[in-house]
Amino acid sequence: MSLRRTVLTLAAPLSLLALSACATPFAADVSRYQRMPAPAGQSFYVQALDPNKRGGLEFAQYAGYVTQELGRQGYRPAASPAAATLVVSLDYGVDNGNEKVVSTPGFGGGFGGGGFGYGGLGYGGFGRFGYGRYGFGSPFFYGYGDPFFGGGFNNVQSYTYFTSFLDMQISRTADGERLFEGKARARSRTDSLPAIVPNLVEAMFTAFPGRSGEEVRITIPEDNRPATIRDRNRNRR
Repeated sequence: MSLRRTVLTLAAPLSLLALSACATPFAADVSRYQRMPAPAGQSFYVQALDPNKRGGLEFAQYAGYVTQELGRQGYRPAASPAAATLVVSLDYGVDNGNEKVVSTPGFGGGFGGGGFGYGGLGYGGFGRFGYGRYGFGSPFFYGYGDPFFGGGFNNVQSYTYFTSFLDMQISRTADGERLFEGKARARSRTDSLPAIVPNLVEAMFTAFPGRSGEEVRITIPEDNRPATIRDRNRNRR
């Protein structure tokens, strides 16, 4: 059952909010490589890739989201790695942020324009507080389209954006064979992991396990509509 949250207000300068006609849904770039067996009641155990995160309460919460998703796929949680058919290794994090300088309209002139790239793509739009299956969220955005103007005076402002990640690996316990490798990346105006990670988990499990070797952009709407998927490789041709 989906637990998408109520949208909250993004506390951003009015001049920045004015550049967005509507809220931008959460989106992540997801790559997956897999040779997963069809679900047949196999058991699994979720552990931290980073030994420093093992046993932590924060990790336990994020592992719980992954456990819910795998349960929806037809797998069963196990009490320990030794008792599991599959071992799921999980890591997550966010960088220290980067500053972006933008010009906003003053007097006269219209605006439009491009965006800064991420993985070879330009983004546009400005975010809001997030949402998702687990009731968490944050100010998300693909990025920001720098405006250009036809005349008049412009205001120059800056903001910080953060790049977050979720890495997940699944291996067979019996022989250690790797069955799944997935990476999800997103940009946001927050570095709050409790807000970001649940959305990354939902993106990772959208159309899970995915087509091996495919890199897609997963966009999660603010309401109960299904997430959308777009092949990022098509944009590079």
